[in-house]
Amino acid sequence: MGMPEIPDMKPKIDLKKEDMINMLLASIALEEMSLAHILNAEGEKIQCITDDKRKCKLDDLLDINESVNETLRNVIKKEMLLQFKLENVMKMMDKKKPKKCVDDC
Repeated sequence: MGMPEIPDMKPKIDLKKEDMINMLLASIALEEMSLAHILNAEGEKIQCITDDKRKCKLDDLLDINESVNETLRNVIKKEMLLQFKLENVMKMMDKKKPKKCVDDC
C-alpha cells in the first residue's frame, strides 16, 4: 500500500489586525463562560450532596470534596493560561504599526 498523498493546499486567510484581536478576545470570553458553567456545576454537586433530605456517609462527602478540589485546581490552571493569553492580546493592541505598514495591515 502506498503512502497517502497530501494535496498542496495554500489557504489564504485575510484578516486585519483588529479582526484578529476581536476573535482572540471572543475566544477568551467563550472559554471564561465555559469555566463559569463548570464552576456552577461543581456548586450544584455540593448542594446536592449536602441537601438536608439526604443522609450521606462521610466517605461520600470526602469523595465529592476531592473531586471538586481537583476540578477547581484545573479551572485555576486554565484561568492562568487565559490570563497569559489576554496579556499577549493586550500587548498586540498596544503595539503601533511599523512605519512601512499601510492602513490595511
